[in-house]
Amino acid sequence: MNARSWMVAALALCLGGLTLPVAAETPPVHEYQLDNGMTVLVREDHRAPVAVSMVWYAVGSSYEQRPVTGISHVVEHMMFKGTESRETGEFSRLIAERGGRQNAFTGRDYTGYHQQLAVEHLPLAFELEADRMQNLVFDADEYEREMEVVREERRQRVEDNPTAKFIERFRATAWSASPYGQPVIGWMEDLDRLRLAEVEDWYQRWHGPESATLVVVGAVDPDEVHELAREHFGEVPARDRPEPVPASDIPDPGERSVTVRIPAELPFLALGWRVPTLGSIDLDDEEERGDVYALALLRAVLSGGRAAILPERLEREQGVAVGAGASYSSMSRLQDLFMLSGRPAPDVELDELEAALRDEVRRLKEEPLEEERLERARRQYVADELFSQDSMRAQAMRLGALQSTGIGWEAGERFLEGVQAVTAEDIQRVAQRYLVDDQLTVGRLIPRGQDQADNSGEEE
Repeated sequence: MNARSWMVAALALCLGGLTLPVAAETPPVHEYQLDNGMTVLVREDHRAPVAVSMVWYAVGSSYEQRPVTGISHVVEHMMFKGTESRETGEFSRLIAERGGRQNAFTGRDYTGYHQQLAVEHLPLAFELEADRMQNLVFDADEYEREMEVVREERRQRVEDNPTAKFIERFRATAWSASPYGQPVIGWMEDLDRLRLAEVEDWYQRWHGPESATLVVVGAVDPDEVHELAREHFGEVPARDRPEPVPASDIPDPGERSVTVRIPAELPFLALGWRVPTLGSIDLDDEEERGDVYALALLRAVLSGGRAAILPERLEREQGVAVGAGASYSSMSRLQDLFMLSGRPAPDVELDELEAALRDEVRRLKEEPLEEERLERARRQYVADELFSQDSMRAQAMRLGALQSTGIGWEAGERFLEGVQAVTAEDIQRVAQRYLVDDQLTVGRLIPRGQDQADNSGEEE
């Protein structure tokens, strides 16, 4: 059975009302451990004679402390510079000459580097990644040029994007001490003072094999990939991985709020509650896992398609929003935010939209969810999850993210089974337990020049 076939078969089982574990229908994940601590995960997918290769480092912005925010992202940029044996640009040129594609990304909990290329070129990808894992050169001129690129990236993505700038301030307010309150790209003040020596030290501390996971998905033999990994990565010396910064937020009960007044075309509202994730709980605790599954499905109940609660009631029935939705990342390393957000309809005040959102939360706590609505959300959630994993790259992304956050790829294999078991009572329970004012942050984006009567909490 090929990868597309198992996905369709699993989808049919789930949407047919059965609760068979989806993981039983998927090609297995083969896990290996190199002597230097590097983890290797391999999944076969023979739809095409290609492979996706990813090297993940378990370090991201949540490992940082001021005044060095953004440093993980800066290292990502520097990893495309030269090594002791290769000039800047040679990595990209060698992959492109063989018809491959390559890129990288930085998140809160990890940094990843990936290539998609014909299977016969997999040894080259391993060779290049092993080279920059241990032999990166930190040239001062290259660093200064790259820092200009990073600053411009921040200006375009954040400074010139009112919603992104608002969400950055909102998250900083929601967390007293959790590193999830700082932006992945870093604060501009920190980027301006960051020094090359600090960046090189960050690379040396966090980018060794003991912090790395190699993920390969494609038309490969798992044991052959293991041997190839041993050949190229096995001799890279392990380093002493430091302890991450304290990760938990300081208990600070009480609702928080922030009002951001900046140039913008439209107002925006966000409500965020601090809630558990798979990475922040005891995975052996069935009740805690059940809460995360229920929160994940609650997000779909509220925002999973046009038939979900928020689009149906706030947009079409009440007409108080031109867009309203929910978001929640269940597979984060630390506690995260369960968020409701939206833009008010013309001539609707932010207070009216906030009241409507709070009313939906109140209803979730007081009234058990209709079984028909719950089942529709469950089916939509399962379908979205399965189809999102249809590509080799998406499969590799999921495996690498789960492993790098410390959750472990096995928890992801069990996730859909857990979601399928969520009941209306579970939804009501987590709404009552977690969507409470003591864990709430309210954020309002008000276009500068509007509603100047109340300047409390103003952010310039």
